[in-house]
Amino acid sequence: MAAEAMPRRAWTVAEVEAMVKAGILSEDERFEMIGGEVVPMSPKGARHEWVKVVLNRSLQRTIGDEFVIAQETTLRLDERSFLEPDFCLFPALVLPGPVRGPDVLLAIEVADSSLLYDTGRKISIYAAYGIPEVWVVNAKTLETLMFRTLGVEGYRTRRVFGPNDQLMAGSVDLSVTLAALGLTPAEGRDEED
Repeated sequence: MAAEAMPRRAWTVAEVEAMVKAGILSEDERFEMIGGEVVPMSPKGARHEWVKVVLNRSLQRTIGDEFVIAQETTLRLDERSFLEPDFCLFPALVLPGPVRGPDVLLAIEVADSSLLYDTGRKISIYAAYGIPEVWVVNAKTLETLMFRTLGVEGYRTRRVFGPNDQLMAGSVDLSVTLAALGLTPAEGRDEED
């Protein structure tokens, strides 16, 4: 938490990368950077990881060679911001080199404890940097919030899909049904993220 009414110093992506290289920040430390502010990310739990593994297996088999599905890649938005979505889909021609916001056709987040952040502040950032489509998969319920149709004030279209509904990307030939992958909603017990 920052001290109220105190000036803040915004970091650059280059400065944060230098801190990691120098060992000031650990390479394993999980954070994103928004407007020069380092935002710590919550630890990933077993449920989050399992949904991500199953989804990754399906996405990698489904997408054509003209596209890449990158898992947990650093998405550089500008000199003071980067996000680390669970998945980014972009044209294969982008490689090699860093992936930037305008390259991404679809970002997918798998969320549990980060659900409010992923559907709130983070969605606004994706919209501000022109990512045309974002899916946020709730790791517990397997409901997916699909954000599309960019407008002046963010995404104009927000739809909710259940685990038995087919998720279809708007800009590429990609579809997936979470229940068909063998995923089921978490039973009443609280499972880790």
